[in-house]
Amino acid sequence: MPKVVPWFALLAALIFLPHVLSFSQQEILVYLAINVLIVTSYRLLTLTGEWSLAHVVIMGVGAYASALLTKMFSVPVPVSILLGGVIAALVALVLSVPLFRMKGFYFLIGSFAAGEIIRLLWKRFREPFGGPKGIKGIDPMPDFSIGIYDFDFFEPISYFYFAAIVVAVCLLILWRIEKSPVGLTFHAVHWQDKLAQAAGVNVRAYRTLAFTIASGFAGLGGALLAHYVGTINPNSFDVEVMVFVLTWAIVGGTATFYGPILGCVTLTILNEVVLREMGFEQARPLIYGLILILSILFMPKGLESLVQKLKPGRKSAVPVERAAE
Repeated sequence: MPKVVPWFALLAALIFLPHVLSFSQQEILVYLAINVLIVTSYRLLTLTGEWSLAHVVIMGVGAYASALLTKMFSVPVPVSILLGGVIAALVALVLSVPLFRMKGFYFLIGSFAAGEIIRLLWKRFREPFGGPKGIKGIDPMPDFSIGIYDFDFFEPISYFYFAAIVVAVCLLILWRIEKSPVGLTFHAVHWQDKLAQAAGVNVRAYRTLAFTIASGFAGLGGALLAHYVGTINPNSFDVEVMVFVLTWAIVGGTATFYGPILGCVTLTILNEVVLREMGFEQARPLIYGLILILSILFMPKGLESLVQKLKPGRKSAVPVERAAE
């Protein structure tokens, strides 16, 4: 029973928190929910030891796909959001063919090049991508009712509840994947790829699988964003946004499932509550860069390491580890 209490407290906070915030702060909550999905899906890829610079562009693939499906083919928005994730996953699957001929630093640079090619295609073709101005007038999520609550998606509270439900389901799926034999194999590919290959594991296939699944959830997040904002353009998914995702993941830590979420929430609060109120919002890239450097130097395991130190029994385990050494 005590383990369930924090989850009920979190659920209650998510339900009641929007009602005590201003309109702009409610919008921040919507973006935060989507960003949590983006950074958590990104972590799934890092389980295999690979870091991509194309994750935000793949998120954009989902956004563009969902927007075009609704505008050109009148696909219902809920269906187009799901299809946006599927299309993003398929694009990632195609990209994985050349990208996973590389490893490590070369994969990182190759993913950046692949992402920039996709963004240049969006800028180059006005039909159907809208060129540099992007796509405007994207269909909003249609209103509906569940029980006594009416979802009015012109209000950020309603969209936050909707996004939070979608993201919660996605996080549960991602968590189950990590805890499954597939997820354990991802870890093996990362830490002992030669041994895993010798045991019969197709290392490239599992890296491709992680890249594809992570991209599918990123595309879903992009579709959620597109139908909330109502407009997207290539600059919405540039390398600067990717740097923010990297910073969330590194500052939070990627050893645990909650690490990137912790980094995303902490830095979002820092940016929206502290920097914006103090008038330093334009200096956000500079401050994020400083935070990233300081985190790598003084807290290489991320914010999650602080949580680990607070866990009961942590201190008692240290002497055993030292004795084993």
